[in-house]
Amino acid sequence: MFVELMLLLAGRTVLITVAKVDDKTLRVNVIPTQAKADENPALTTPLAFTGPPEELDAELGKHLAGYVQTHQQTASTLAEAKATMEAAAKAAQDEAKRKAEERTKAALKSPAPTAAALPTPAEPVAASASTGTLGLFPPSSLEPAPTKSKGGLAL
Repeated sequence: MFVELMLLLAGRTVLITVAKVDDKTLRVNVIPTQAKADENPALTTPLAFTGPPEELDAELGKHLAGYVQTHQQTASTLAEAKATMEAAAKAAQDEAKRKAEERTKAALKSPAPTAAALPTPAEPVAASASTGTLGLFPPSSLEPAPTKSKGGLAL
């Protein structure tokens, strides 16, 4: 049993509790502690075995070996995923920075619009085709809306 736990014990403390369930059954809990404050909680998932002492003697070592192997694979997968996400975030930041620099360079290279290119207030505005006006005033209705009177007051 302890040979199987050696790989798990290399990076963290493991708590083992044994409790008597009834006259013929024991429960063994294997609880890995958190190695770092920012560690994924999946790596502290406890493992519980319940059975008669003879079965625990015969089978616990095999189950612990599988648990330790799964634990190490999970830790490796999480580390790889974290490294991949950090690399992707850095690449995205670098790309955004590069694009911002390109926009800045393009803005510096292109000339600013001159005063001759902008319309002046003295220049006439194009006529509106639908109203026949010069477009200086918004179209108005031909007649004011009729009002209703109530009690001598116009509303």
